[in-house]
Amino acid sequence: MATIRLIDIAVNFTDGMFKGIYHGKQCHASDIATVLSRAWSSGVDRIIVTGGSLEESKEALAIAETDGRLFCTVGVHPTRCKEFEESGDPEKHFQALLSLAKEGIEKGKVVAIGECGLDYDRLHFCPSEIQRKYFEKQFELAYATKLPMFLHMREAAADFCAIVERNKDRFTGGVTHSFTGSAEDRDKLLTFNNMYIGINGCSLKTAENLDVVRGIPIERMMIETDSPYCEIKNAHAGISFVKSTWPSKKKEKYDQDSLVKGRNEPCLVRQVLEVVDGCKGINDIDQLSWTLYHNTCRVFFPQDLDSAADALLAGRRNTP
Repeated sequence: MATIRLIDIAVNFTDGMFKGIYHGKQCHASDIATVLSRAWSSGVDRIIVTGGSLEESKEALAIAETDGRLFCTVGVHPTRCKEFEESGDPEKHFQALLSLAKEGIEKGKVVAIGECGLDYDRLHFCPSEIQRKYFEKQFELAYATKLPMFLHMREAAADFCAIVERNKDRFTGGVTHSFTGSAEDRDKLLTFNNMYIGINGCSLKTAENLDVVRGIPIERMMIETDSPYCEIKNAHAGISFVKSTWPSKKKEKYDQDSLVKGRNEPCLVRQVLEVVDGCKGINDIDQLSWTLYHNTCRVFFPQDLDSAADALLAGRRNTP
């Protein structure tokens, strides 16, 4: 595993499952340290913790400060955009997000604005007009901080792409994560310069999903778990390409040496890498991991890139 270098761009460490809480019931102690240990030993060397609301972004920053390999985002998820108006002062709420992002940048921890975007699959949480208003508003955060964007698009490609098009000069680049869209949606996203597509287990469920992934150039891709969600399940089309496995036990029989059955975690980003490698017929997992790592650094960790690395990548771009 030594040659594999991985960055998981989406981990929801603020979720109760990583505190041992499932459906409101405490099943085991908080185990983020154990989960991280498993990730580091599996080739993961950085993780971006997702913020999806003002309060969650504060918690994500606090978690990121506990380890030099953890980073985070600051933003408001489309399904939670009502919090701007429910705060009683949307502009004050926006300024609080901006202040938090600036604080996190000074600490070297906040690497993106997000998770923001549009989700028309869950309009019962937030109406589409409020989602659109505050998705557009969060480009002001990206412009003010010069950060890239960590984006969410679910059943909303036309409106999402229209808003990105209007604001394409206001952000430096980004990733549309947890992509589950059509080939047409994929191709729309790829028309935006410096827009990458994030792949996880939810992107690899069906044969059609795999066909869509085959059409994403590896130079425009990142990988993630979106844990504790979006694991690759045995019924998914992508499972046939998975080579790495870990023992798992039910949450009621928690064992720190095993994964919790049904809870995704960052070490499993390696399985996403394996499925991408297999379904695209690359058969060079080390080189694929290097390319995806480089993509992620280019957007979120540009200080780690140098001309030699770019030259090396350019010389290897004959990968399918």
